[in-house]
Amino acid sequence: MLFSSVEFLFRFLPIFMIIYLLVPEKYRNIVLFSGSLIFYGVGEPYYVLLLIFSVLVNYGISLLFFRQEKGHFVRKFVLLLALLFNFSFLFVFKYWDFVAQTINGILKWEGIPILALTLPLGISFYTFQMVSYLLDCYHDKIKKDVTFIEFATYVSMFPQLIAGPIVKYEEVAKHMKQRHISVRNLESGLKLFSIGLGYKVLLANQIGTLWNTLMTAGAGNLSVPAAWMGAIAYSFQIYFDFWGYSLMAKGLGIMLGFKIPRNFNHPYISKSVSEFWRRWHITLGRWFREYLYIPLGGNRKGFIRTVFNLLVVWTLTGIWHGASWNFALWGFIFFVLLAIEKSGIGKWLEKTKVIGHIYVIVLLPITWMVFAIDDMQVLLQYLQNMIGIHASGAIVEGEQVLRYLKEYGVLFIFCVLFATPFPMRQYKKRKNKWYVILLIAAIFWFSVYEIMVGSNNPFLYFRF
Repeated sequence: MLFSSVEFLFRFLPIFMIIYLLVPEKYRNIVLFSGSLIFYGVGEPYYVLLLIFSVLVNYGISLLFFRQEKGHFVRKFVLLLALLFNFSFLFVFKYWDFVAQTINGILKWEGIPILALTLPLGISFYTFQMVSYLLDCYHDKIKKDVTFIEFATYVSMFPQLIAGPIVKYEEVAKHMKQRHISVRNLESGLKLFSIGLGYKVLLANQIGTLWNTLMTAGAGNLSVPAAWMGAIAYSFQIYFDFWGYSLMAKGLGIMLGFKIPRNFNHPYISKSVSEFWRRWHITLGRWFREYLYIPLGGNRKGFIRTVFNLLVVWTLTGIWHGASWNFALWGFIFFVLLAIEKSGIGKWLEKTKVIGHIYVIVLLPITWMVFAIDDMQVLLQYLQNMIGIHASGAIVEGEQVLRYLKEYGVLFIFCVLFATPFPMRQYKKRKNKWYVILLIAAIFWFSVYEIMVGSNNPFLYFRF
């Protein structure tokens, strides 16, 4: 079920919130868990059983940690089995076919079967969330008094179940036990949800139409301006798509009495790739930093070891996003860029006023093309067109590019504006003013209108 759908906005959410607010506080976790299973089951009627099974097994494993002393051999063995259990499901559903096709292609045989399984929605996110819980249990960062319903609610909570943010248990532990919901919470959460809905429907979906139109014309048929226009359009689409979802998730969390962590901090104003990744998909970066990069040694064991650790992290970051060579290449490109910046260039870029911004603004659209296009031949054609190779026979050029600029020019200006901190700063200062409330109401209803009459694109990060 999509947040930006009539079914969610006018059926599921109102009915759920009425029940949630009417039941006594001690039953709200049960209501939230049950509602989250219904929310997930609408789109994944069979895979909801997989989610329940994973929750049961992982909670049982966490109890085993509490029965053994820290450092005990049994604890380490159980942790190993737990990691194998969780990542084996992720591997089978997300990576098996890719690995099988690669090996079969290299060996020129068909000995490894292709399963062709549908990827369960949110499996990458809820797997990482359960693994973070188990690792925190292993390191005694979580108290022993977590009940099954509290754990199940934490994992399956519908605002962040399908596409994050990746929440650590310590961030919601207090409110799992007790939470107070006020009219102010409901109002504040609904405002933030409406803003996120506007980012998704009015910005991401609309600018995404240009990207889809240009790709329909063919990657090899674009002039240099058209190719850059498409790359910039996709850069804005994926940003407002995912940031919009994250804001809606955060808003719903506030309405339910939880504080869901921030996932974006205006990444496109960055002056280095390192800064960009401190601002983009913050909870994923935190997960890899705390549970992989730092345990590997981080930057504490010299430059060469730091580079190796970065290689491991960014290889896995790329692959986490999808089982395709373009994602592996995308991760490797960021590894190279971050390794170069670690030599000292990154700090210099962040101190500059202009050069760092230009560096990021030029570089990111290129990397997003590597991310977006999974056909390596098409990707090569697109990148060639961006730098002017083989662009002389382009179909989309001249007058057509100008037509697209006229048609989407105002939208590009809005995307640039809302990618800066200025609008959110103004909102925070004036969010209780009557004209701001009226504006947010207009954003909500205009978004609903677009959902009703337009093509409602699914969230891009659902496929990861």
